[in-house]
Amino acid sequence: MRVLGLDVGSKTIGVAVSDELGLFAHPRTTLARVGLRGDVAAVADWVEREGAERVVVGLPLTLEGEVGPRAKRVLVFVEALRARLPLPVETWDERFSTAAVERTLIEADLSRKKRKEVVDRGAAAFILQGWLDAHREPE
Repeated sequence: MRVLGLDVGSKTIGVAVSDELGLFAHPRTTLARVGLRGDVAAVADWVEREGAERVVVGLPLTLEGEVGPRAKRVLVFVEALRARLPLPVETWDERFSTAAVERTLIEADLSRKKRKEVVDRGAAAFILQGWLDAHREPE
């Protein structure tokens, strides 16, 4: 089953996709935000392009695990996706995902410019990989 993972920010949406076995998340692209309707249409295009059967959206909870203003904005986006897509749309706690990816990219000695280009899709892959690992069938 192919799953699409999203890291929804105020200016961009990072997109990642799982392999067909649901083992590994792969960064795909970063979409510029253009408004709710256009953003949902762009994600719907990626769902169709990748043949995804589920969408996982990172939910930016507060450090205390509560739904704050950023998470409320993401939940509006999630509800719009659910209204548009004929497949499950779930949220996944994304606390620290961007920071973890940023740290990894710094350790890899990527320039600030290159990090900026890949951090959102990397965060989407980080979020999706966490979801995949948590939902893997025990052997």
